[in-house]
Amino acid sequence: MLIYYDSRCAEYATLGHPEAPFRAAATADVLRHQEPGWQWERPVAASREEIVRVHTAHHWDRLATPRDFDADTPYIEGIRDHAARAAGGALAVARQALAGVRAFSLMRPPGHHACADEAMGFCYLNSVALAAFEARALGAERVAVFDFDAHHGNGTQDILAHKPGLCYGSVHQYPCYPGTGGTSFDNIVNAHIPPEGARDEHMMALGKVWRQLLAFQPSLILVSAGFDAYRDDPLTEMSLEENDFHTLGCWLRECGLPVGAILEGGYSRDLPELVLAFLRGWEGAPAPRL
Repeated sequence: MLIYYDSRCAEYATLGHPEAPFRAAATADVLRHQEPGWQWERPVAASREEIVRVHTAHHWDRLATPRDFDADTPYIEGIRDHAARAAGGALAVARQALAGVRAFSLMRPPGHHACADEAMGFCYLNSVALAAFEARALGAERVAVFDFDAHHGNGTQDILAHKPGLCYGSVHQYPCYPGTGGTSFDNIVNAHIPPEGARDEHMMALGKVWRQLLAFQPSLILVSAGFDAYRDDPLTEMSLEENDFHTLGCWLRECGLPVGAILEGGYSRDLPELVLAFLRGWEGAPAPRL
C-alpha cells in the first residue's frame, strides 16, 4: 500500500470545526504504527493548469480571497495551497492506480462537495473529479467513481454528469446535507439510506451500486472514501461498523481492476481504525475483531 500524506495538511484548523487536523494526523500515526511496511510519499500540489480542467479560473482566484465561502467552509490563510496539495494527492493516486499500484491519499481538506465554481461543505477543490479527469487524459477509456461517504457528493455529480467515459455512484444518507442525490440519471447512480437505516440494507445498497459501477466496465475505479457512515460519527445517523469498511476494502481487491482511493469525510475519533480496516481489507489482511 502506498500512502500519500503531507503533514502540512494537519497544520490548519478552525476552532470547533469537525473537519479537524486529527483526522489526518492521528490516522497517519496509527497507519505508520500498525503497518510499518507500507510506503509513504508526499504529494506534489496540483498546478493551476491541472485544476482548471475541472474548476473555473474564477474559482481558483476566489480561493485566495480572504472571505468565507459559507457557514461550513471558512476562508483560512493558505487554504488554496492546502487544497491544491490534497488535489495533488488524488492526481498521484490516479497515476499510481493506472500503473497497478494500490494507493490512498490521506490528505485534507476533503473535496466531493466542491463544484466547478463553488467551495462548500468543508470542500474547496474536487480532488476525485480532478483525478478522474487526469486518468482520462492519461488514456483511461472509462473511469468510475464510487462514493461511500455518508453525504452525497453533489460537486462530483455536477462535474461528472453527462461526461463521456465517466460514471459516478453514491450511497448516502437522505435526507441529509447537501440535500441532493435523490435520483439517478444518465451516468449517475444514486442510492439513499434514511437516517437510522438498517446496517444490512445499507450494505446491500452499497453492493448494488458497486455492481452497477462494475457493469460500466471501467478501466479505473476511484473511491471517495468517506467514513462518516460509521455508527458513532457525530455528523450523521448511520449504522456501519468497522468491519463493514473492511468489507468495502475487500471489494476493491476482489474486483481485479485498477483502483485508487481518496479520503473524504469521517469525523469520529475512531477514524484512524476505520481507515486501517478499509486499507487492510484492500490489502487482503484479516478483518478486525469485534
